[in-house]
Amino acid sequence: MKIICTSINAKFIHTNLAIRYLKAYAQPEYEIELTEYTIKDPIMNIVTDLYRMKADVIGFSCYIWNMEETIKVIQLLKKIDSNIKIVLGGPEVSYDAREWMEKIKAVDFIITGEGEAAFKQLLQELEGENHFDQVGGICFRKSSGELKLNPQINKIDLRTIPSPFRFPEDVPSLSKRIAYIETSRGCPFNCQFCLSSVEVGVRYFDREFIKDEIRYLMKNGVKTFKFLDRTFNISRSYAMDIFQFLIDEHLPGTVFQFEITADIMRPEVIEFLNKEAPPGLFRFEIGVQSTNDYTNELVKRKQNFEKLTRTVTMVKNGGKIDQHLDLIAGLPEEDYDSFRKTFNDVFEMRPEELQLGFLKMLRGTGLRRQADEYQYVYMENAPYEILSNRVLPFDDVIRIKQVEDVLEKYWNDHRMDHSIEYIVTNLFPSAFDFFQDFGSYWENMSWSRIGHQLEDLFKRLDEFLVYSRAADIDTIRDMMKYDYLSRHKYKPRKPWWEQGLTKQERTGYYQGIIENPALLNGIELDEKELFKHTVIEPVSFDIDQYLTDGTLVKKSMLLFVYFNPAAEKPMLVTLDPVKVK
Repeated sequence: MKIICTSINAKFIHTNLAIRYLKAYAQPEYEIELTEYTIKDPIMNIVTDLYRMKADVIGFSCYIWNMEETIKVIQLLKKIDSNIKIVLGGPEVSYDAREWMEKIKAVDFIITGEGEAAFKQLLQELEGENHFDQVGGICFRKSSGELKLNPQINKIDLRTIPSPFRFPEDVPSLSKRIAYIETSRGCPFNCQFCLSSVEVGVRYFDREFIKDEIRYLMKNGVKTFKFLDRTFNISRSYAMDIFQFLIDEHLPGTVFQFEITADIMRPEVIEFLNKEAPPGLFRFEIGVQSTNDYTNELVKRKQNFEKLTRTVTMVKNGGKIDQHLDLIAGLPEEDYDSFRKTFNDVFEMRPEELQLGFLKMLRGTGLRRQADEYQYVYMENAPYEILSNRVLPFDDVIRIKQVEDVLEKYWNDHRMDHSIEYIVTNLFPSAFDFFQDFGSYWENMSWSRIGHQLEDLFKRLDEFLVYSRAADIDTIRDMMKYDYLSRHKYKPRKPWWEQGLTKQERTGYYQGIIENPALLNGIELDEKELFKHTVIEPVSFDIDQYLTDGTLVKKSMLLFVYFNPAAEKPMLVTLDPVKVK
């Protein structure tokens, strides 16, 4: 048999770990060929490529982001060659296998749940006597056409699974992709919106085996690792051992991302990381979801927000680890006002990224089974995102989506950190109110339908602040000028604002700088270099002092920026115009 396992990934840099586990587990009895695509690849290109491989069996790894494309591919493949055996697996098809088999006649088998052993056993039967009744954890069509769903087999001892990383054909692309690592499977919690709640208990891989895998991947150029463990720090001793290993043996430029349950992380663990971890080595993803206690109770989510806040704050104060905090809009009994509070509670911690997502009614979850109880209306096809519920009408969903849009552009992308911090702290009742008002204005201006250069983002924020009659707009504009210029390596050709000095005024100030190099800490530039590589702009306050101690002193100053061609970042200083002349 010729066997192919494939997946349609969200991006090229993503690597499908599941199909590599299948390949590793099937060896040496079966040699599986792997091929991956992205959701941007034309369907006919994928179909043509797979057809030309002349496979007897093709297994597809199915998720909410690729299911619709996968269905189109397998239906066309089956029309072209009805002899190909189509096998589906993955979280999207594991929980309603009968429904999928009835819906997609082109599918021959669905593997439910953990797939390594089941897939190998299925291959043995396809090659042998076709006794599919003996294969645990599969759904198939009997000769009569009747669907049969076999119960799942016992969970695999994770210490017996071979490495999914050591295939020679993968080596050339390892440095170009994210490496996904599992050190455990399962989750100790029971959040009803999450598929991890379906599997009871946590099982671990051998930790020395995992360390060897990471060494191998680093040696072959992998820079970004994402740990797939649902709660990496559930075992403090296990987490500490891995943290110490990564601190001791990481290679320069490597980043490791973990999903952390923040309210169970002990302060001494954070103190250890703040002391020992190199800056940028670790990145934490923390699911907050909601700060509404009643909502969390309804979805069986245990969360101590006070302890969570303590953890996030300690990590942030350590300055070593970036944090990505997640929120879910649309959870039971969380209306618009409650979600506004949740957003502000979490934004108060100023995470490096705040991901605002919307509840997805995933197949197999308890909340999907309770959909009628909370009057959920949601998309029938993947990703099953909610449209409304009993307390959150679609109008409010639209409003929160407007918040999501500008939050991503103006906070998570860090294009103007100082400006946004000043705006949300001083000009609006709360951070949520700023993002909501700006998001609504953005939508009304139809900006969501067009692309945006960096200059456009500054111009549009400025236009919104004028529209909203923001107080002290000169201060904000000067802050925005600083943020804008600090984002450039080279002198921008045309800033987003009208220059505040004439050429004659600039020449006068440049002459003063030439005559007094001490103004630039001894850096000596001639007039040609000043005009070619610097920007000088009048501002209304001492930006250096504000950035140093938070004190905003209103006085006429000059913002001077030197874009040194040999440096990675520009030099920005504020100068007293009296001293310059």
